[in-house]
Amino acid sequence: MLNAAVELISERGFNGMSVQDVADRVGISKQGVLRYVGSKDNMLAMVYHEYYNAVGSPEEFRASGLPGSGPGAMLFPAYLRFLVQCNAQRRMLVQLFSVLQVESFNPRHPLHEEFARRPEAIWQYYSGFTWDIPQWVGQWEDMRPLVRRAMEIMDGVQLRWLREPAIDLCEEWAAMEDVLFPLPLWEGYR
Repeated sequence: MLNAAVELISERGFNGMSVQDVADRVGISKQGVLRYVGSKDNMLAMVYHEYYNAVGSPEEFRASGLPGSGPGAMLFPAYLRFLVQCNAQRRMLVQLFSVLQVESFNPRHPLHEEFARRPEAIWQYYSGFTWDIPQWVGQWEDMRPLVRRAMEIMDGVQLRWLREPAIDLCEEWAAMEDVLFPLPLWEGYR
């Protein structure tokens, strides 16, 4: 049921689909869908929190054993590379996120506040981890503008990746990584 909602929201946006559309896609009644999700808004919350945010976390990166993932402090550029690689494997969810982000400009959208608070929430979440950054940067708190810019650039690169003709998301991010975390300044910290 939630897979069908992901597909429909990705294709049509939240405002362009209905609970009946989900029911039709999975072959059950509208009441059956509502019995499971409660409401269209609850279905959206389930899709967003249980699907989109379920992959690519710093915890998952730490457990990956990839270069820069630990066991002590993690490397932030390496984590972002991991996140991009995760996103490259879930095109429909990236499209879902992008559609919802644009729709949420409307103050009446169920995720309006969620997306409005997203930059601060990301910063707070990432601040709960120990990152190894170059001494010249200072403290983790000094990374805040760079973290914000990195997330904004990632959102933009992902939008370009969703368009035709397709680009290689990981290759494009590698070029952005060189801009955001230039060598030799970030040597040994990427």
